[in-house]
Parts: sequence; C-alpha cells; structure tokens
Amino acid sequence: MTIIRYLGGPTALLDFGTARLLTDPTFDAPGTYPIGTRTLAKTAGPALAAAELGAVDAALLSHDQHPDNLDAAGRAYALGTPLVLSTGSAQERLGGPVRALANWDSYDLEGGVRITGVPAQHGPDGSEHLVGEVTGFVIEGAGQPTVYVSGDNASLDVVRRIADRFGPVDIALLFAGGARTPLVGDAYLTLPSDGAAEAARILGARHVVPLHFEHWAHFTQGPDTLEPAFAQAGLADRLHLLKPGEQIEL
Repeated sequence: MTIIRYLGGPTALLDFGTARLLTDPTFDAPGTYPIGTRTLAKTAGPALAAAELGAVDAALLSHDQHPDNLDAAGRAYALGTPLVLSTGSAQERLGGPVRALANWDSYDLEGGVRITGVPAQHGPDGSEHLVGEVTGFVIEGAGQPTVYVSGDNASLDVVRRIADRFGPVDIALLFAGGARTPLVGDAYLTLPSDGAAEAARILGARHVVPLHFEHWAHFTQGPDTLEPAFAQAGLADRLHLLKPGEQIEL
C-alpha cells in the first residue's frame, strides 16, 4: 500500500513501504518569482508548511533551476533532509545531501526501496539548452506498487521509453498542467491533459495522480480539462484528482 498526499503544485508526500518520500519541495507563499528575464506567478500556497511536514527519508527533485519546482522554503527543507536525488546539475549547484541519479541508474534505500532515475524532457525537442536538465523517477519495492514520477516532462516518446523498461506501472504521478512560457513559444513545457491521458495509456497505469496542474499562472490546463480528457480516453476510472491536503491509499 502506498499513501500519496498532495500538498500543491509539484509537491506530494509518499509513504511507500518503509520510506517517506517528498517530490519537488515547494513551500513558498503566493507571489511573483523572477527567473532570468521572465517572471512566474504563484497563485496559491501549499496545503502544509515545511515546518508541519516532519522528516522524510529522501526528496525526489526533478530539477532545481525553476522556482515552481524548488523555491526558497523548499530548498531550505531539501538541504535539511538526509538525501536528495536529482540531476547532476542540481548536485553541482546545491551540494549538501544532493546526489546525482543518472538515467536508468538506481539508488537503494533501507527497507528494500529502489529509486531509479528516468528521462524527462521539459519542453519540445531541442529545447534542453533553454530549460536545463530534468529527471523523473521510478520507485519500486518488494510487495509494493511500481510508482512513476514524471517530473516536468512534455514528451510522449520519453514516456514510451520508460514504459518499455518498467511498464505496466501501478501508479503514475504525472506533472500535467500544460505549462507554457515565452521561452519555447506555443510549445508545452509539461504534458497537457490529453497528453497525460495518453501517457497513462502508454504506461498501462492502473492509477494516475496528477501533480503540477494548478497554483501557477503559466499552467494552461487543470482540473476542468483533466477529467474530460481521461473520460474521452476511456480512462476516467484511473484518474484520482486530489485537492490540496487530500491523500489517497493505493
């Protein structure tokens, strides 16, 4: 049994076997956050403050270079954890407990929990030099469901590669806000709703818990598009659309 508690944005708390894991820590208040020549606007804060969260065994950080995936309070929390699994770039920039987890490499936690780094493409083909390095994760353990955490991924070809290695997966945590900024024109930086439904089909996912689909102004899609997209794909029964603070046992 895995318990997933959605805190808001890309941040979720996972009780997976003996491990307590946190995805992309973001705990700052609403406001504007500059990034290069652009500004991202956060419209709502988390359901739980960092001080209320308690300890975790590891943080799974898809990338550190964007404030909607790691903000100031999230950074402070992450650097106080015993382990952060992320990209090589994040390890260089953050140091401390951050460990680079390359694609297809695995890290074993105590209790038989294995976390594998998997590819993620944060935008259209050829945009890597603009958006920076990003990773996703697959979590496995004896007697536990297989969990895929997409990170900021916009590519269904990437999803197919992951499905070839790990599919079918039991639970997919898909970053599904259809993010857009002028950095890549009209292209998506993360999966839109119909892309999330197709990703679920490719993965053979039994359960889908969307993350990173609300609370930022650069998201173009959200709850009102996710439900129809999964219904149209015939996958409505697999979608678990949580509200901030809600949790589900799967």
